[in-house]
Amino acid sequence: MAIRLLALVFVAATVVACTGSSAPPLAGLTSTTISIDDRDLTVAVADTPQARGRGLMGITDLGGLDGMLFVFDNDIEAGFWMKDTLIPLDIAFFDVEGLAVDRLSMEPCTANPCPTYNAAGPYRFAVEAPAGDLSFVGEGSVLVLLDE
Repeated sequence: MAIRLLALVFVAATVVACTGSSAPPLAGLTSTTISIDDRDLTVAVADTPQARGRGLMGITDLGGLDGMLFVFDNDIEAGFWMKDTLIPLDIAFFDVEGLAVDRLSMEPCTANPCPTYNAAGPYRFAVEAPAGDLSFVGEGSVLVLLDE
């Protein structure tokens, strides 16, 4: 009887350990430091189609990061959406020279179809951060990649 009870406790502990040990949602992404208007931000880097497609979906805690930097190989005009994104976000778009193109506030999408948020023009970089954290970004703002 004691052996069965011990085995049951071991199995239960193993199940709890396995379900509780999932990797943090931003695990596997590199992080870097950027500066916008001389304000340093530490951000996760989304520089692959998979990472850009996932973005901050399902994230409620950035784990000490200030946001996410989306990096594109070429100028792009595609919009962003908030499907499966759980927290309101600001997004700032920057061209290849690091000059601000646009800044928008985005709300989590709770029903289909989800709205698309489009920049005012082509961009090479986008930065997402919790709502209000990029409110200082405007015309004339400059993005600098510090860890290059």
